[in-house]
Amino acid sequence: MANFTRVTEFLLTRISDMWELRILHAMLFLLMYVATLLGNILIVIVTTFDKTLHTPMYFFLRNLSVLDMCYISVTVPKACIIFLLDNRVISMTDCAAQIFFVVLFAFIEMLFLTIMAYDRYVAICHPLHYPVIMNTRICVQMTLVSIFSGVVYSGFHTGSTFQLTFCHSNVVQLYFCDIPSLLKLSCSDIFSNEMEIFVSAILVAGGCFFLIIMSYVQIFSTVLKFPTRGERGKAFSTCVPHIIVVTVFATTGAAVYINPISNSPTFQDMIISVFYCIIPPLLNPIIYSLRNKQIKGALKRIIRGTF
Repeated sequence: MANFTRVTEFLLTRISDMWELRILHAMLFLLMYVATLLGNILIVIVTTFDKTLHTPMYFFLRNLSVLDMCYISVTVPKACIIFLLDNRVISMTDCAAQIFFVVLFAFIEMLFLTIMAYDRYVAICHPLHYPVIMNTRICVQMTLVSIFSGVVYSGFHTGSTFQLTFCHSNVVQLYFCDIPSLLKLSCSDIFSNEMEIFVSAILVAGGCFFLIIMSYVQIFSTVLKFPTRGERGKAFSTCVPHIIVVTVFATTGAAVYINPISNSPTFQDMIISVFYCIIPPLLNPIIYSLRNKQIKGALKRIIRGTF
């Protein structure tokens, strides 16, 4: 084997090296981060302290909000630091941790969105059986299974990635560590890694997306039977934004992982990463909760009780 230098740390990549643009990018990322935290914290507070919202739907919304805060916190704070400071170094250990948590939270997010679509399907299509099907024990079990399977899934892919040897370069062409970016730096045989990622992306993203779409097909077929146009319009205005966010999250994530070592431009990869790492946690509070009349009513009651 030819002589090579083994990589022990990585250099993350900024979206731009111009100082003015670096400040702009840091401000945009920071604003999205703060907005995401505030929106999700608000949902957690409201769904926790208002007893009328202690239902399966809001149980999953609360879990999704906590998950989204963790998900966006893995990448954005570090990205803001490398945008503003000259130090772009990330250690091998920190890179592995970042990959583990990005994959973990993305996996659980996809499962939660699938469960929430199923919850909505049961509530609309089988309202009489809803208390039995979506009881507290079942909701807790589904949450724990999602978390446990996410840890196993993420641990497997992280371990598989860091069994490789990295020697081609130490420059990660992204503002955070991600499996596809690291595979491009490996001088080992990565065929098995590519196959593992491809198959798991098809099974997880494709499978969850299929179940979500089937749930909403059943929901729409039931909604179309509603007697009044107002009820149908309300149901469609609620469901369509959900489908849009899920579609953006699933398709952008799958596009990156199905073809992990594509020769796409770095800037394009960075834009795509924003759509599966930052946009869903930012939009979920708005689409799933803050447009909800029950959430607004509970928020008003809490404010009146506080002041």
